[in-house]
Amino acid sequence: MTFLGIILIILGLITLILRPQLSEEDQFEENKDGELKKVKSKAPPWLLMFTRRISLMILLAGGLVAATPYLFFWAEPGYQYFVVYPNGKKDAVLSEGIKFRGFAQITPWQKFIDVKVVDQGEDTDEIEGAMEPIPIRFIDQVTATTKLSTRFQLPADKESFIELAIEFRSLQNLVQNTLIPTVREVVSNTGYMFAAQDYISGSASDFRVAIDEQLKDGTFSVVKNEYRDTVVTSIEQDSREISEIQTRYEVNKRTDADGKFIRIPHDINENNIIVAQVIVDDVTLEDVFKQRLEAQRDESAKRQLEQQKIKTAKDAQARIIAEGERDKAAERVAQEKEQVKALISIETKLKQEETNKKLASIALETERLRAQAQKVKADAESYQNAKLVSAGLTPQERAKIEKETAIGVAKELAKIKFPQMMFMGNDGNGGGTPLEALIGAAMAKQINFQTGRGGG
Repeated sequence: MTFLGIILIILGLITLILRPQLSEEDQFEENKDGELKKVKSKAPPWLLMFTRRISLMILLAGGLVAATPYLFFWAEPGYQYFVVYPNGKKDAVLSEGIKFRGFAQITPWQKFIDVKVVDQGEDTDEIEGAMEPIPIRFIDQVTATTKLSTRFQLPADKESFIELAIEFRSLQNLVQNTLIPTVREVVSNTGYMFAAQDYISGSASDFRVAIDEQLKDGTFSVVKNEYRDTVVTSIEQDSREISEIQTRYEVNKRTDADGKFIRIPHDINENNIIVAQVIVDDVTLEDVFKQRLEAQRDESAKRQLEQQKIKTAKDAQARIIAEGERDKAAERVAQEKEQVKALISIETKLKQEETNKKLASIALETERLRAQAQKVKADAESYQNAKLVSAGLTPQERAKIEKETAIGVAKELAKIKFPQMMFMGNDGNGGGTPLEALIGAAMAKQINFQTGRGGG
């Protein structure tokens, strides 16, 4: 833009100086005789196109074009500008676009600044602050190196930005003299707040948060406490014990009367620089601690294996016990079934005996009643017979009775089975044969019956 303006200014000056003072029709030249004679202009043809007015306009336009970069400038995105006017007034441009300059001196500042730990050979063209790995020492005296990536933003208000621009004069000065030393100091101090064993056991996120909070709001004011613990270890072989004194440290953050953490401000806070991002890329522990961790890991693996074996043995023992309890329960159930069957059989027999007893009692009562009925009947018949005998029988009744008696005797005799062979003899005492004895017995019974009837 300035070059174009200079070209226009030169062109305007040339047209003003070299243009012919007269037009082609008014140009005359004096001859030898002293007479004026009209001649053709010797000026270049293109000069004849510019009048004095046009030349002045070109000269003015060239001056404006050349002065434009000193009157206005383009504010690029991602930058802030510190402006100093010719009269000494200071200002800041924080937004993008075309801005009025007024011949002021402008110092551009990059709005976001990256400060990062880079490895050897890594590209650092787009990194404003390249750092080496930061050494730290944990509270348990374990050393390590930390790789960190941070991003800072310049103050967002004009007053703070102007003060920062005046104090540091350049972005590189701010990065090298304030940002990098502050980051390294905060990271190093944060290491004293943690133990390496705790870091690998789950406090890595707390470590990152502590760095982030201290960069944004200031470092914590802490109190370090030291404790000495006596550890007694038994020696099983000789039934002896050894004691070992272990030293441990504890860091506590100090608080004020309101219970808030006491902060110690650093240069980042004092200059109102905004911490936009904090990333802990890696923490590399010392080799000795790594070897110790590997040994602990192996011991832990062995312990876990032994515990797994113990658990497996316990599970097998529990399985055997469970199977025994199952078998005992099955045997108990089988025996209880047999006992139940026996009890049911006994109860069935008892119920049957009870039923038989009741049936026998009923039968006994029935027989007793029958006997009583027969007795009553017999008594009645006896009474009737006695009355009949006392009253006397009619010839017809007596004949009927004798007939029935004879028929009964004949039936009884028919039922008697006599031997097919019989030996007849005389005993010498004047007795008869067996047949004669039977017939006599039957006649005697009939006589006795009749006598009884008659006597009655």
